[in-house]
Amino acid sequence: MTTNRLKCIYCRCVLSVVTMILSKLSTRLLSMSSVFNSMENSVLRKHVRWIQFTYYTDKNNNIPGDTEKMNMYQAINNGLRLALNKDPDAVIFGEDVAFGGVFRCTMNLQKEFGKDRVFNTPICEQGIAGFGIGLAISGVTAIAEIQFADYIFPAFDQLVNEAAKLRYRSGGEFECGKLTVRAPCGAVGHGGLYHSQSPEAYFAHTPGLKMQIVWQINALINKLR
Repeated sequence: MTTNRLKCIYCRCVLSVVTMILSKLSTRLLSMSSVFNSMENSVLRKHVRWIQFTYYTDKNNNIPGDTEKMNMYQAINNGLRLALNKDPDAVIFGEDVAFGGVFRCTMNLQKEFGKDRVFNTPICEQGIAGFGIGLAISGVTAIAEIQFADYIFPAFDQLVNEAAKLRYRSGGEFECGKLTVRAPCGAVGHGGLYHSQSPEAYFAHTPGLKMQIVWQINALINKLR
């Protein structure tokens, strides 16, 4: 009987100690959870404020700038003008660009910026691309125009084997990042074999070249400038 009583007393003591420890732990856990909850709420509030600031600006502070309605050719012309204004080293060259080009996208640019920055080239697409590569390597912002995308095939070797690979071949010593080749594709519905093709897929699969087919005017202006 004495042994059983001692065991009962011992068990009660152990239970009381365990209960006391658990109660203290639960109190601490509750306090910690409240701290974590408050921290989480503050972080969430900060993120919510950041999201609202980023995406829901105050309408009273939106001051509209000057706007102008443009079609695609006017937007190209405006984008090229912005590029020439922004970079004093930028040049535009190609077949018939001096008087405005067949689509009038370079209209009046030579008058505004001079013959040294907007000029014609011989009818030689391979030479146009090669000349642009040389300018870009030397640090000039070169904007070459191929009159129709169909005419770009003679320049295929220059663009694919030279411009696209130059940075890899030279270990980063040289690169053509400042070269832009602009070529209208799919133009003139009755142009047939030499004026209505869309050869962009050939270049889209070439590492080292970036293809941009822009249909929104705002995006077009941003790409050109």
